[in-house]
Amino acid sequence: MPHATASWLVDNTALSFEQIADFCGLHILEVQAIADDTAATKLTGRDPIRAHEVTQGEIDKAQADPDYRMQMTKGPEQVRRTKGPRYTPVSKRSDKPDGIAWIIRNHPEISDGAISNLIGTTRTTIAAIRDKSHWNIANITPKDPVTLGLTTQRELDAAVGKAAKAAGIEAPVDTRLEGDREALIAELRQQREQSARDLDAVEQGEAARAEPTAETLFKR
Repeated sequence: MPHATASWLVDNTALSFEQIADFCGLHILEVQAIADDTAATKLTGRDPIRAHEVTQGEIDKAQADPDYRMQMTKGPEQVRRTKGPRYTPVSKRSDKPDGIAWIIRNHPEISDGAISNLIGTTRTTIAAIRDKSHWNIANITPKDPVTLGLTTQRELDAAVGKAAKAAGIEAPVDTRLEGDREALIAELRQQREQSARDLDAVEQGEAARAEPTAETLFKR
């Protein structure tokens, strides 16, 4: 739960946004949005010290040195899914084509296999978006998969760096912070609000199906 952990660190420490973003695997703009309360809902902070993910000593060391990057404490090994596609919440699955289109447009050096691992999709879907034969191609708008919540900035940067190295080219530098910062934060806020609305719609639909009606009670 990186966003909840970031929220706790913002509220309870003097760490810089860069330090928090690095520790939580988030983009600095996501941490900025949390600090500015631009998220759709106020996050409930998650204490990484109580979760045994970091020690108070590490936090103290990082607060004393802005260039220091905290090291996560290794906990017990957990059983992890090693096969099959990455799980994506129902509320975000419709965003996958937009994220795929963004990677294809901005990082053509990334292979379909790498995109599949990042987004949790199939090569068939990626190929259809590449050659514009996708059934919904008219409604697909390239959007950053990080702001869509489909992957993390750290994972995306790693995939870009690996693909650039394999292609023998220099990895591009993330220059999003050099543009209109307020516009980027506003876009992030909009994406989160839409995701929250989608999730609420799903939950309300499930609640409506579970709630007994007069007709079903009489049938009993």
